[in-house]
Amino acid sequence: MSLLFKPIDFIIHIDRYLSFFIENYGLFTYLIVFLIIFLETGLVITPFLPGDSLIFLSGTFAAQCVFNLLLLFFVLVIAAIAGDTVNYWIGYYFGEKVFSKNPLFKKEYFDRTKQFYRKHGGKTIIYARFIPIIRTFAPFIAGIGVMNYPRFLVFNVIGGVSWVALFLFGGYFFGEVPIVRDNLTIVVFLIIFISILPLVIEFVKHKLKK
Repeated sequence: MSLLFKPIDFIIHIDRYLSFFIENYGLFTYLIVFLIIFLETGLVITPFLPGDSLIFLSGTFAAQCVFNLLLLFFVLVIAAIAGDTVNYWIGYYFGEKVFSKNPLFKKEYFDRTKQFYRKHGGKTIIYARFIPIIRTFAPFIAGIGVMNYPRFLVFNVIGGVSWVALFLFGGYFFGEVPIVRDNLTIVVFLIIFISILPLVIEFVKHKLKK
């Protein structure tokens, strides 16, 4: 089973791939899950990796005693917090340099970003956790906006713990419900749809305003 040429298939059928990892790699699946969540939150070039659905499905497998629930919780929380932290520092050190070379970049945009994250950075970091793509870019932009790091870290921890807890324990408690257990692919689609719904609504609102 190759992941290199099937990124869409990987996202849609993450339940099958997770089963494959468990059957073939055993305990190393903890590391694989850690890396996927870390990369999804830690690098702006990998926002397409599954986050919500992977955590939920990991919870359903934990309900079947495939994973140790508490160990999995700590692994995922550490991955989520570490990912955002790395993304923040990448934005802090390289973001302004990258955007300053862009002809579309204006200094006023950078100044507005700083002001925004000073005012609303905390709740943005928490809310972004629950929206795909946005959660990948939010810590990066927080770094560009030079959001105070100790403050960022507090909201990073709150957001990371809340995000993982919601989807992991949701999967653990609802994953064994027959209708969920027998339709995991459909559940993955629903999670993806619900996750991106706020983006779609905001896009439509923006178009209507124009």
